[in-house]
Amino acid sequence: MRQRSLIAITAALAAGALTLTACGSRDDNGGGSDSGNGDTTVVIGVDAPLTGDLSALGLGIKNSVDLATKIANKEKYVEGVTFKIEALDDQGQASVGQQNATKLVANKDVLGVVGPLNSSVGESMQKVFDTAKLVEVSPANTNPALTQGVNWQTKKERPYKSYFRTATTDAIQGPFAAQYVFNEAKKKKVFVIDDKKTYGAGLAATFTAEFKELGGQVVGTEHINPESKDFSAVATKVKNSGADVVYYGGEYPQAGPLSKQIKEAGAKIPLVGGDGIYSADFIKLSGAAGAGDLATSVGAPVESLPSAKEFVANYKAEGYKEAYEAYGGYSYDSAWAIIEAVKKVVEDNDGKLPDDARAKVVDAMQNVSFDGVTGKVSFDEFGDATNKQLTVYTVKGSDWATVKSGTFTG
Repeated sequence: MRQRSLIAITAALAAGALTLTACGSRDDNGGGSDSGNGDTTVVIGVDAPLTGDLSALGLGIKNSVDLATKIANKEKYVEGVTFKIEALDDQGQASVGQQNATKLVANKDVLGVVGPLNSSVGESMQKVFDTAKLVEVSPANTNPALTQGVNWQTKKERPYKSYFRTATTDAIQGPFAAQYVFNEAKKKKVFVIDDKKTYGAGLAATFTAEFKELGGQVVGTEHINPESKDFSAVATKVKNSGADVVYYGGEYPQAGPLSKQIKEAGAKIPLVGGDGIYSADFIKLSGAAGAGDLATSVGAPVESLPSAKEFVANYKAEGYKEAYEAYGGYSYDSAWAIIEAVKKVVEDNDGKLPDDARAKVVDAMQNVSFDGVTGKVSFDEFGDATNKQLTVYTVKGSDWATVKSGTFTG
């Protein structure tokens, strides 16, 4: 996002002065509804796990989108348009996400959706949104197949025109982690574990391929049941394998207990994972055993970016109860990408939404480009983020500490 003067906005947020106008009756052509103050209401949908094990990440996504709409409204960034959000809980389940997609499509005021968190959920939603020509921008999906097709390793082919993401993919994240683990952490023998889900299995596969290419040895592999919390059998296998590092493809609700049980089994080696474990809740779940564990996550640390200072200040001033977590900045930028696309569509139609606003927003999204919280926000021909930066973090005390930021050199 272009750097805006947000000092006054921060003060207004702190005072609780920003309010959203309630949605009025919808017009007949689906071009937004009259908000009651002469503005057209445009809804940005949010789909994320708002309850359950992954809710820490999901609520950070929801709050960050909410903040973006409040600032856009305060600035009157799109003349004649008031933004609001409709947030739905997918519980981290693909079937629920698909139902949510149908609900969001049915609301004619929805002109874009931010989410979901999980790649498996994203996979279930894509066709629903694409059929309705409704743009979807995920701040967190990293499976390459979502944008480049199931055969992305041999032939990249974009399956859905309406799907975009601000997070980089596991085609980059897995190898980036492997390079760090092998070249800099000097670990040569890895035990690879995944949760069999779209995100976890895909990430583990790209890590494994690069680790082998570098000369590393995979001394064991295992799949776990993500519904379980007893990983003692797997922990014993890790101990007996002689591995000097564990790579886990999955998310923090399982990764935390897994790390703890591996150490309890006698394997005093680090667990490494992707952005799915980069959460404060991983540290809570792993306890003291998590010290020295590693995670990669998309982008640079938000707190270290000059472009993110206003976002952090405004988020704090708004008083959200939950942290913005790993995907807050990306969610904020995803929402602003939709806002920028809506602005373009409105300006191209003499200051009002056209009847085919959804399709026009999809087209406009392809050319969106602005300086956001997370850096330059724009999309390539597949709908992937052009920003390919990643960061390695380690558990230090009760927090994650930055180890290294950079880009994958393949």
